[in-house]
Amino acid sequence: MTTGALLWRGMIVGFVAALLSFALLKTVGEPAVDRAIAFETAMDEAKATAERDAAVARGENPPPIEQEPALVSRAVQGGIGLFTGVAVYSVAFGGLFALAFAVCYGRIGDWSPRVTAAALALSGFFAVYAVPILKYPANPPSIGNPDSIGLRTAIYFGMILLSLGVMIAAWNVRNRLIGQLGAWNGTLVAGAVYVVAVVMLALAMPSLNEVPEGFPAVVLWQFRMASLGAQAMMWAVLGLGFGAWVEHDFAPARQGRLRIA
Repeated sequence: MTTGALLWRGMIVGFVAALLSFALLKTVGEPAVDRAIAFETAMDEAKATAERDAAVARGENPPPIEQEPALVSRAVQGGIGLFTGVAVYSVAFGGLFALAFAVCYGRIGDWSPRVTAAALALSGFFAVYAVPILKYPANPPSIGNPDSIGLRTAIYFGMILLSLGVMIAAWNVRNRLIGQLGAWNGTLVAGAVYVVAVVMLALAMPSLNEVPEGFPAVVLWQFRMASLGAQAMMWAVLGLGFGAWVEHDFAPARQGRLRIA
């Protein structure tokens, strides 16, 4: 099978994952976002009212408080906007996943396409999402200082790249140790290398905490659980769906290799 065929299949599976992730985010995540926006709006209104009252107390005549109109309505943000973002994200990761599969199949272990895809998906979930999010947990879009969004984005993606690089190094360590320690022990050592390395990197990375005081903990928990669920669903669909789709196409070549062996 050509790399182009794998790429298209990965993108199609990514789109299927997007449909499921969108349903979860729309059902569980959007209500939390609405409550977060309501909290932010109430805080802004309280601050503006306090500033106006202070100005009146000084004998000034401040202008009336006016709310700035939203550039994009919440209905659009939580509907077609959310779906577009999730679809682009999942389809892109589906394509990258297919390319990673093309590189890793037969190189990380003498496994079937399904097992290879599942191993890649599990590694990708931990390296790209689970570990970085432990250091920088997901927050609703309305939370955080707008002036620091560039810095926060750069630091978060830096953590992703570091985690992914360590994961690749851990797989190389496993493959080198299999001959000496066996598959099970080599995997345990490689896993330990990954855990120790990412913990050290996470401790070295700067900390960020821009959740305002008084923000409802339940809302924050619901949003983070929705984000975790959507990511877990996307990686599960990529690993299981893509592996099942290409299993039949790789079966003849694998059977021939087994006969030769």
